[in-house]
Parts: sequence; structure tokens; C-alpha cells
Amino acid sequence: MTGACIVGVGETAYAKRGGLDTSEYHLALEAICAAVADAGMSLEEIDGLASFADDRNLPVFVAADLGLRELRHASMSWLPGGGGGCAAVGNAALAVEAGHAHAVVVYRSLCQGQFVRFGQGPGARRAPADRAPALRRSKGPLDTAAAFTMPFAMLSPPITYAMVMQRHMHRFGTTPEHLGNVAVRFRDHATRNPRAVLRTPMTLDDYFASRLVAEPFHLFDCCMENDGACAVVVTGAARAADGAKPAVEIAATAQGAPGAYGHGQYVNVYVDDELYTSGGGRPVARDLWARAGIGPDEVDVAMLYDHFSGMVLLQLEDYGFCGPGEGGPCFAETTLPINTHGGSLSEAYIHGLNHVVEGVRQLRGESTAPVPGAQTCLVTSAAGVPGSGMVLRVAR
Repeated sequence: MTGACIVGVGETAYAKRGGLDTSEYHLALEAICAAVADAGMSLEEIDGLASFADDRNLPVFVAADLGLRELRHASMSWLPGGGGGCAAVGNAALAVEAGHAHAVVVYRSLCQGQFVRFGQGPGARRAPADRAPALRRSKGPLDTAAAFTMPFAMLSPPITYAMVMQRHMHRFGTTPEHLGNVAVRFRDHATRNPRAVLRTPMTLDDYFASRLVAEPFHLFDCCMENDGACAVVVTGAARAADGAKPAVEIAATAQGAPGAYGHGQYVNVYVDDELYTSGGGRPVARDLWARAGIGPDEVDVAMLYDHFSGMVLLQLEDYGFCGPGEGGPCFAETTLPINTHGGSLSEAYIHGLNHVVEGVRQLRGESTAPVPGAQTCLVTSAAGVPGSGMVLRVAR
């Protein structure tokens, strides 16, 4: 072990939005405490905090309320929505490796019951288009770029991502069954996971019986709207060797997107057909594999960001598990275990940080759907927006 490692993971209960009678801030504190306890550490040893996606739980208050001895590092990934999960862990690893902090907790807390539904349109109170570039996001999940798309009824993420999948289907022949396979397989994993919000077994017939949300997406193609929080503890190799549980090494991280992908899911402009029918993750994949010194054929288990089922197929293509347009058949045929916790489609939607938690559990042998002998895990954060990725491996 020479680099930064994850030594502890923690979660709160997960529930449908509005299902937890507490605040988003309290959930963040609970998850952090659980992760630190899992690492066998005390809160006094934590001197760094990191998050992403405009997390409302500010480090200055978290540090005070948890009684941290001092705060030496605090960072927030700028990548939008779920794109920043792996980037936040990467930022924590960089801080530890540079000596800017000894132990950094990465956390993400969501309480859609307390604040706003991410699947809901922005409503009539949005800023006019001529003011949009100058305004920061203040309320709701959509930034002010929505002012440019609302006139065309592009009011929420399912609608905008549906456009990408429709184009992929037109260009490559991807089918609704290919999407359904993703939802059904992840649900099967979730049936063995007591933390999962959706644990009822589901067949392909059940999938097709669910209502259409935005063609081609059925209800179970879309991630859930949840309350909950999770956290991971990142520290250096020396401290990791003395941890309460086996350490998991952060072998490599990468973040970014093609330059023309900057407007992400809401205003996809200046993109050619090849890019528009991808998840935009090829530059991240290129850098990630180079830094990790491995390729997709050396991955034992994967946690692919599944805000929508079709984006899993696009990530298989972007990360080199198959060629462009081959994601549907690849997923149907692959033996690679993917999202063994149920993912955002069936476990919980915590902007993908729970994917990192499951990756750690897999490599520790603690998953509810274990992959025997797994040594390496790929974790991705988002597709269709600037995103990030990470390779985890059993610490040597």
C-alpha cells in the first residue's frame, strides 16, 4: 500500500422521499459518524471534509457540531449532480497524499422530503433566459440553463435523457428490452440487500407493465427519489494499515468531459452525433485506465452510475467494455457483476456515493451479493454530464 485508501464506510437508513422524519443535516452527521466508527477511528482524528453536487451541509458547521479537533481540508467538486461522487473521493485522496490532511470524510446527504424533488420540473418561477447566465442555482435541481429548454417542454431529467436514448436507439438499434434487462438485474441484486428501498422481485413483464415516464423510459428505468446519506473515510496507507477493517486502495481517479459537453443534460449543444449518442465519459475512461495501469478486462466488479437504465449501457461503451452501440447486447451477455447493491434504480439514489460504499464492501467481502475473490472494482459517477470515475482494489 502506497497511496490513499478508504478505511471506513457509513450509511443512514434509506427511504422514499419524505420517508425519514429528520433533517438532511442530521442525516449527514449520522452517516459521517457511522463511517468513522466503521474505520475504528475517533472523530478527533478527522481533519478533512469533502462533498459534491452543491451539498447544503457546510463543512464549517459539520466540523463544529461533530467536535473535530481542527479542519485542515474542505473541498466541493464542481461537477454537476451525480457527476462528482468519484471526483470528491479523488479530491480527498489528493489532499491526503499531499499531506494537507490526515483523514478526510467524503459525504453526501439528500432529503428530498425536506427540500425539493429532483424529478420535478422547475415550475413557473424560474429566471428569464436573459438573466440565466448570471444567476446561481438557488432552488431546485435544475440550473438556470432550464430557462432555455422549458419552452420545448424539457422540464426534467427523464425527458432530456430520453432524447439521448432515443437517438441511440435510432442509430444503433438498441431496444426497450435492453433497457429492461438493466432494471431487472439490478432489482434482483436488491432483493438480497436489506438496505435497499425496492426489494420486491421484478420480471421483464413487470418492467413493461410500469408506466412510461418519457419514452423510451418506463418508471423502473428511472432512479428513485430518496432521503438518506452515506460517507466514506479516506486516509493514508500508514494509518490504513492499522484500521479496524481491511483497507481498500484508491488505485486511480479521473474526472472531466469533452469540452463540448459542458452544458450537460439540459442544453446539449455543439455536439456531433457520435458524442450525443455516448455518455460523454471517454476522456475520463482514457485517463482512468492509464492511471490505474489496467483495462476493462481486468475489472472484477463494477458500480456504474444508473440515474437511468440506458446510461449504464452508454458507460459500458465509453469505458471500453464494448464498442459504440453495443451496450445493450453487451449488458445482456456479460458475466461482469454490476451494481450488486441494486444501484440507484433499486437500492437508493444518493447521487451515487452509495456506489462507492458498495465497491468497498465488495472488496472487503461484505456485500449482500458477494463476488468471490474480487480484487478490483470500477466505480463511475454519472453519464450525460461531466463526470468522474475511480478504480478501487484490495490493498496489498
